[in-house]
Amino acid sequence: MALPIEDYAIIADTQTAALVGRNGSIDWLCVPRFDSGAIFAALLGTEENGHWTIAPAGEATAVRRRYRDDTLVLETEFETADGVVRLVDFMPPRGEAPDVVRIVEGVRGTVPMQMNLRLRFDYGHVVPWVYREDGDLVAVAGPDAAWLRTPVETRGENMSTRADFTVSAGDRTPFVLTWRPSHLPPPEPIDALHELGATEGYWRGWVSACTYEGEWRDAVVRSLLTLKALTYAPTGGIVAAATTSLPEKLGGVRNWDYRFCWLRDATITLQSLLYSGFQSEAKAWRKWLLRAIAGDPSQLQIMYGVAGERRLDEYIADWLTGYDGNPVRIGNAAAEQFQLDVYGEVMDALHQDRRAGLRTNDNAWGLQVKLMEFVEQHWTEPDEGIWEVRGDPRHFVHSKLMAWVAADRAVKAVEDFGLEGPVKRWRKLRDDIREDILTNGYDKKRRTFTQYYGSDELDAALLMVPLVGFLPATDERVVGTVEAIERELLKDGFVQRYTQHADTDVDGLPPGEGAFLACTFWLADNYALMGRQEEAREVFERLLALCNDVGLLSEEYDTGARRLVGNFPQAFSHVPLIDTARTLTDALAASEARAREGLK
Repeated sequence: MALPIEDYAIIADTQTAALVGRNGSIDWLCVPRFDSGAIFAALLGTEENGHWTIAPAGEATAVRRRYRDDTLVLETEFETADGVVRLVDFMPPRGEAPDVVRIVEGVRGTVPMQMNLRLRFDYGHVVPWVYREDGDLVAVAGPDAAWLRTPVETRGENMSTRADFTVSAGDRTPFVLTWRPSHLPPPEPIDALHELGATEGYWRGWVSACTYEGEWRDAVVRSLLTLKALTYAPTGGIVAAATTSLPEKLGGVRNWDYRFCWLRDATITLQSLLYSGFQSEAKAWRKWLLRAIAGDPSQLQIMYGVAGERRLDEYIADWLTGYDGNPVRIGNAAAEQFQLDVYGEVMDALHQDRRAGLRTNDNAWGLQVKLMEFVEQHWTEPDEGIWEVRGDPRHFVHSKLMAWVAADRAVKAVEDFGLEGPVKRWRKLRDDIREDILTNGYDKKRRTFTQYYGSDELDAALLMVPLVGFLPATDERVVGTVEAIERELLKDGFVQRYTQHADTDVDGLPPGEGAFLACTFWLADNYALMGRQEEAREVFERLLALCNDVGLLSEEYDTGARRLVGNFPQAFSHVPLIDTARTLTDALAASEARAREGLK
């Protein structure tokens, strides 16, 4: 079985990413894009499905990891009885082809090392033909080819490539693996040590634009770097995670492919980037968004491929055993669902653009007007909701809330920015949706908003009510909802997405999953906006403690097993981390300012 999820780190070249384990094994890498077939798939199967391990031949008595300063250059230091050796892993920002560079550095003593490269194309399914060409090791099968270049002597053994070598203090031994379509000439060699310096410079230069200087800067910077790592630079799209089918429940069936771009992430991602100083990435993400949603509004999807592809057909890769025995899904059938909330998220994303001063064009507004026509006609219909349930469509309160957001942002586009549109009609729509939510989505007896109309269930997405401006955080209906969520969804200090028990079939799946990290960040935001700063800080610090040793989060946390679960690293966890840090920093500063004023 693969390592615990928290034992992995990410390296990336802004077009794809690899997961590197604490044991020196790369167990996941898709090339040339995030959503391409994996050439290393041991993460979701066994070593036979592909991995690349470089580690001491003997037992390591200690393993330490870190990223070099504010970069995506990973260092793994192994301490052994013979000495200390450092493995430096990185992917140079994409040049001619995707490269993975691994440099073994001697720190102390002389350490015997082993390398085992087992290439398997098409998600661990295809064994390549391996041969030598001009001193390089070449692996080819169908459309895929990979080149290994290293001064170390290698040998073939049991359908893999192996090497034994030693490293002494001061030595640097490089390995470079390059993928390229098999019909093209060999890739140009790269200088590993030169690329190391250039890659460090690239990441440091990029992160220097960060404007957040608050108490939690290290965590914010690591989260921003993770968002950049999940960016597909040619189009500006940002994938939800680098992986597929890492389970939300160990041994369960809640396993989805997250290597795509969700419209839902657009608002919070744009806000995080814009208000952290990264306007060029926000502009690229907006351009991707506008290209992806162009066309008939009735055909709007909730997610797209990294270049805006719409067909994301889902199938089971049954030759892989799965992480902890979970089914491995490639593609995502949820792309075909009707989720009303995404219209609000798109309208809000473009509204945030204007508020931040980014220049927009008439085409963007024309597209928004068409989206509003769709919302006007369809907001009363049931949908599958924010959690992409695979049960029956329902009138989810969060979906109606985001329809209200769509109308509200349309009105503000006219009122605040002078754009042209049927503002009277949109004001009435906004009022109608608001009344509908307060009448049908709020339980006066229990003093809480509900998951869907006529339901007794709760949903942590209701924490968005004050965050999108529907009601202030101090409103008694928000306070009551937070109290209900604390009472029924807050487990071991973390928030569950929604009520799950044997008697409910809302999501069409067996109950049980980890606590959802984004929802817990939203609870901290609510506390901060209510003036409960110390509780907000406590929740936030509890979440930060879940980050692994190199600062990364997955989608969920299993409080029983005390393990990260879900796809990894997860943008929908790192984005709210950034936002909550800013919200809490601002709230604490305002509280201190009021205290100082009171002392005068």
